[in-house]
Amino acid sequence: MVAPAELVEIASEAELRELLGEPIPRAVTKERVRLHEIDREWLAAAPFCLVATADRDGNCDVSPKGDPPGFTLVLDDTTIAIPERPGNRRADGFRNILANPHVGLVYLIPGRGETLRINGRARLVREAPFFDQMVVKGHRPILALVVEIEQIFFHCAKAFMRSALWRPESWHPEALPPQAQIVKRVQKTEESLEELERYYGAEYARRLYQS
Repeated sequence: MVAPAELVEIASEAELRELLGEPIPRAVTKERVRLHEIDREWLAAAPFCLVATADRDGNCDVSPKGDPPGFTLVLDDTTIAIPERPGNRRADGFRNILANPHVGLVYLIPGRGETLRINGRARLVREAPFFDQMVVKGHRPILALVVEIEQIFFHCAKAFMRSALWRPESWHPEALPPQAQIVKRVQKTEESLEELERYYGAEYARRLYQS
């Protein structure tokens, strides 16, 4: 553990700017408030996004959302909808939205270093005519996250380049134990390891759209 006396904290925006410098003009002017045609193309190609939320006290959560490319539906130039599929039912992010509607989204396309970032205000919708356009493998979404866009821009590829995220030769999934073993090690659970291995085995993928 690092002793507090060893930490040199930044306490003001002025101090932060002194350390980082000012952003280049292109970084400042890239913000938009409406979807451009290229944004629509990006959303149509994206199979994955991260949804950041916070409750009214500022406690944060980031949840992954994924489906076939184009799973995010564009309703108009300032509104998008993200379908919700069966999950673990914790609903951390959704409970945050009920208390604080502000959300931040990051859309990824495999192999691309750039990301599309959207910030706005969200609502939870339990039924709407556009749910019929969100059917996957015969399953309608449980609900949808409807986001009114307030800010949208593309983020540069440096983080992906530094991490070599999309380079298969850098991947080492075997560095960590399988999920069933992780769950057994970090959680108190009544299931045996064998039961957890069956749960996270071949049937896991077949249950992706089942309630």
